[in-house]
Amino acid sequence: MAESEAEVPKAKPRPIVRLGIFLISHSCLFSVICCTAGVLTLLLLPVLAKNTYISENALMPGSANPMFSSQEVSEANRLVKSLTSLDSKPVGSGIESQRLIAEYMSDLGAEISYHKFYPRSNQFHPLHFFSYPDSGSTRENVSCISHGLNTVGIIRAPRGDGKEAIVLVTPYNSLKVGPGEALSLGIAYSVFSLLTQVTWLAKDIIWLVADSRYGEYAAVNAWLRDYHMPVFSGLSALKAEICPVSNVHNELKENSVTERKINDGFRRAGTMATALVIKVTDGSEHFEDSLSIYAEASNGQMPNLDLINIVNYLAVHRQGLRVKVEKMRSLINCKWLKILGEILQSLGHVAKSLNPQWKFGIPAKDYVEGAATLASSLYYQALGVPTGPHGAFRDYEIDAITMEISSRVALNNKARKNDFLLRGGRLIEGVIRTVNNLLEKFHQSFFLYLLTSPSKFVSVGVYMIAFALLVASLPVVAASLYADAHKVDPSFGIDKSTPQASATDELSITPRSCKWLNAAKKVFLVHLWGAVVSFLPYFICQIPSCTPTTSFVVWVLLSSFSLPILSLILGSSFSYGRPSQPQKRDWTLLKSVTISAAFIGLCLMSVINFATAEIGALLMVPMCLMAQPLKLDIRSRKLRKFLRVACNLALGFLGFPPAGFFVLKGAFEGFGGITVGDFWSWLESIWSWSSATYLYIGWFERTRS
Repeated sequence: MAESEAEVPKAKPRPIVRLGIFLISHSCLFSVICCTAGVLTLLLLPVLAKNTYISENALMPGSANPMFSSQEVSEANRLVKSLTSLDSKPVGSGIESQRLIAEYMSDLGAEISYHKFYPRSNQFHPLHFFSYPDSGSTRENVSCISHGLNTVGIIRAPRGDGKEAIVLVTPYNSLKVGPGEALSLGIAYSVFSLLTQVTWLAKDIIWLVADSRYGEYAAVNAWLRDYHMPVFSGLSALKAEICPVSNVHNELKENSVTERKINDGFRRAGTMATALVIKVTDGSEHFEDSLSIYAEASNGQMPNLDLINIVNYLAVHRQGLRVKVEKMRSLINCKWLKILGEILQSLGHVAKSLNPQWKFGIPAKDYVEGAATLASSLYYQALGVPTGPHGAFRDYEIDAITMEISSRVALNNKARKNDFLLRGGRLIEGVIRTVNNLLEKFHQSFFLYLLTSPSKFVSVGVYMIAFALLVASLPVVAASLYADAHKVDPSFGIDKSTPQASATDELSITPRSCKWLNAAKKVFLVHLWGAVVSFLPYFICQIPSCTPTTSFVVWVLLSSFSLPILSLILGSSFSYGRPSQPQKRDWTLLKSVTISAAFIGLCLMSVINFATAEIGALLMVPMCLMAQPLKLDIRSRKLRKFLRVACNLALGFLGFPPAGFFVLKGAFEGFGGITVGDFWSWLESIWSWSSATYLYIGWFERTRS
């Protein structure tokens, strides 16, 4: 009976367990394959991009003939002429332009109101970091004349119930209206005039003339903040509370020649379905009129892709405009990118010769332009800073884009100017009419995507493959290091049937747990130090008359002193004496815990902002996999170890945020004139927008340590 029990075969581990054992045993090869595949997939994204399409059938863009005619063009010319004539009146020209725009709105029968706002401080505050941008308080000692004044006109839809609205935004400097700003106001006014006469309008129209003397984003964001937060007092009460001697609002009303009364309170319409920011730039195109689309908002937010598809379709197929999205110009003439494009083009020809149905590969020129556009889309999403005033709408989950129309020649010729106004007005009319057909919010198309051209995109299901391949090796390597640190065979084949093995296993539980907790304690200390480093700028900003260079130096010194202080408080040490076998095991366990924390952080960041996580993975994954104690590699005196030391030093240098910033800035803009204060100024520009990239930079420093 005993012999039969001894001959009973042991149960084989499940296939998933065997696969895990195999991957842990070959973690080095697996990590190399995954990292290489992740980088190659990222380079193949322009080839894998799909043509855009309109998902929502109810939109029906271009299904109706445009009603915008030469009569509306003459209305636009009339406003442009009136605005440009104010340039000869420098004194009070701001009030005059606001009064003039209000009079034109009033003549159309629109509801008019003024929105008064004060500039707000963009000071870093850790408690307000994840709130919407510009959440600071009104600047202290602000004078009563240092305020902005938006002009708002509302058209009530004849077939609507007042529950939805479409917003037109035209930023302009009220102190001096430039030619481009005058034309953008003229186009918006002509469309606004047309919409007061149509019968098909089902959504209210809001025309926001944003006073951009303190910034385009600040004016739009201030109006949106008051629009969504009820104010129970009129403008006169606010004026009396903050500036009792200010009479700008009364002057605008008293000197107005219109008979309609300007509303004193804050006027609202329905829920905003979409918003269009209209801008006109000076003629700089050599071939044809163009339309530039800016869509990136804070922390990588993008509008629904259907909105971009509508604008692109109407601009190209109806108005004959050349649609552009931002590109990273430095990559256009990159030689290695051109060579890669030619290789992919040749592979596409070979694939097509083998099977005509295989559509792999694109022309080399298209690949280079697609890669440059993709890199720009990744960069601006990762930076987390809006590319225009449309970003203020995304903070309230409103789909919005900035449309920048540019003429190929200067608009001095009257006929050429009329044609430009006609095409621009019909484009805006077509977009509004298309959105007016929508019965619900944009939801059919994509919100997570990367653009490779105005008509091609990469969806979230495709570009996440590159990120997943990059980070897939981290948990496998962490498990392999954990097994090596405890001298456990990767198969975990411990024969617990013998009492000696059971006793040995029980005795080893406590020391192993202590070692793991000690490594976790050190990782926690470094992360805590990173949090302290991230919050130090709040206190440094309180120092009066502190230059960017001085602020940066103070930040570095305080950061350097804070680590040993935290180490003393928590009783943790990072120093190692002469390397011994137990210390090597402790370092291996520390690396395992660090890689696990990096993997969790990258996955969490991919949910907040994929572009930031993707760029971070490109830097952090090789750094995590190749990191080794420099003392051990240098003492080995082997070529392979010296090469690893060089790679670790290079990755550590580039992974250090100030060094990486100076290298990239010098590569793209030149190294002349770069100062250490530039990095501090750049940090100020991203923390003022509550960009998650700022916290990620602090995490870079923690991981590097």
